Amino acid sequence: MTENPIDQISRQMARRWFLKDCGVGLGAVALQQLLAREAAAAPGPLAPKKPHFAPRARNVIFLFMGGGPSHLELFDYKPVLARFDGQLPPAELIRDYRAAFINPASKLLGPKFRFRRYGACGAELSELLPNMGTVVDEIAIVKSMVTDAFNHAPAQIFMSTGTQQFGKPSLGAWVSWGLGSESDNLPAFVVFSSGNKGPSGGNANWGSGFLPTVHQGVSLRTSGDPVLYLSNPPGVDSRTQRDTLDTIGQLNRIRYQTVGDPEIETRIRSFEMAFRMQSSAPELMDISQEPAHVLKRYGIEPGKPGFAMNCLLARRLVERGVRFVELFHESWDQHGGLVRGLTKNCQDTEKACAALIGDLKDHGLLDETLVIWGGEFGRTPMVQGSSDGRDHHPNCFTMWLAGGGVRGGVTLGRSDDFGFHVVEDRVHVHDLHHTILHLLGFDPQRLSFRFQGLDQRLTGVEPTRLVTEILA
Repeated sequence: MTENPIDQISRQMARRWFLKDCGVGLGAVALQQLLAREAAAAPGPLAPKKPHFAPRARNVIFLFMGGGPSHLELFDYKPVLARFDGQLPPAELIRDYRAAFINPASKLLGPKFRFRRYGACGAELSELLPNMGTVVDEIAIVKSMVTDAFNHAPAQIFMSTGTQQFGKPSLGAWVSWGLGSESDNLPAFVVFSSGNKGPSGGNANWGSGFLPTVHQGVSLRTSGDPVLYLSNPPGVDSRTQRDTLDTIGQLNRIRYQTVGDPEIETRIRSFEMAFRMQSSAPELMDISQEPAHVLKRYGIEPGKPGFAMNCLLARRLVERGVRFVELFHESWDQHGGLVRGLTKNCQDTEKACAALIGDLKDHGLLDETLVIWGGEFGRTPMVQGSSDGRDHHPNCFTMWLAGGGVRGGVTLGRSDDFGFHVVEDRVHVHDLHHTILHLLGFDPQRLSFRFQGLDQRLTGVEPTRLVTEILA
C-alpha cells in the first residue's frame, strides 16, 4: 500500500527534529564535544595576564605564622633588654602606649634564648633557628615591621587584605586577579592550614572580597581527599559526571548570555576545575616519587600531615603553575609558656622553612618564587603572667623574604634597645604589600578595581613606599 504523503512528511520531520535538536547524531555528538572543549579552553578569568612591567617573581609562597611570633626570641636580640630583665620599663618608652591585655608598666622580660651569627652575612639568629642559619644568605630579614592592629583577627585580616575590615580581597586574590594562573588543572590560589587551630581571621584571610569569587583561595587538606567531596559517589562514573557537567554547563552559559552575571562564569569554571582536580589533586598529593633525601630534608614523616608536608606541596604547586600558595600555622600566641611554645613551634616549622628555600633553589624555582615568612605582629618586651609570656605588639616585629627579586643576606631596620619601637627604616604592612606587588610586576596605584564608586587598591589610599633596600 502506498503511504499517505502527509503521514510520510510528518514522520520525516519528526526524525529530522529528533536527530537535530536532541543531538543523537554522530555529527551532533562530535559538535557537542568540540564545543565543550572550546568552552573549557576559552580565555577566562584565570587566563595568564601580563603585569604592568617585567616581573621579578612569577609565584608567591606566604608562610603565615598566625598568632604573632616573638621577634625578641627569634631574630632581634637585645642585650640591653637582657640586662634590665625584671625591672620596670623607662617611663618615656611606654608613654601613651596601649597594650592588648597587660599593664604597659609590667616588668621587662629578657630574651629566653641564645643567639649566634650565621652565614657570610653574619646575621644574628636564635638558637631555635639552626636550619635557617644554613640558608640565611638567601633571605632578607626585615626587623622594622609595624602594623595598625593589636588583636589577632583584625591584624591577620590587615596583613592579608590591607584593611581591618572584613570583606576585602586578600593578597592572593589580588595576585590571581592581576596575573591569572599558569595551571589548567589546579586553582590559582591554594591554602593550607596546620598547627593547633585555623587562623583567627578565618576564611577572610584568603577571600576574594568584591573581586570575582574565582579568585578566592581554595583550601586543600593533606589527609583523605584533598578537597571534600572530590571523589565521585558510588554509582557515578567519570562518563556520567562528564555528561552531567556538560549539560549543566550549557544551561549556565545560556543563563550567563541572558543576565551577564560574572558569578555564573565563576560557577562554570569551578565545575570544570573540580572535574580536572579529580585527577590532578591526587597526583599533586602523591609524594611517593619524591626522593627519600628530600622527605628527610623537610622532616616529613610519611603518612603524617603537617607543616613540613605543606611546604613540600607548596613547591610542587608552584612547579605546576599555581600562582599563590599560603601556609597558615597557628598558634604563636605565647601569653604564657613562652619557652615551651616557641620551642614546639620552631620544631614544627623551622626545618621545613629552610628546606623549602633549598628545594626551590635546587629545582631552579627560587629566582621566580617569592617566599614570605611572618605573622600579624610581634610581642612586647614586657612580661605577661609571672615570668614566661609576652603580649601582642604591633609597634615592632620581624619578617623575612627570599627568592624572586629579593636580595639575600640583607638585614633591614633597627628597633630601640628594648625591641619596642622602630628607630630605623620603618616598614609598614602597606609598604610590604607595595613591595610584593612591585616584584610581581605591578604598580600598586594602577592595580585597582572599581567597586561602589571607588577605585579600590590593596595598599589603600595613604602613600606607601617600595622597600628598595631588600631588592636584588
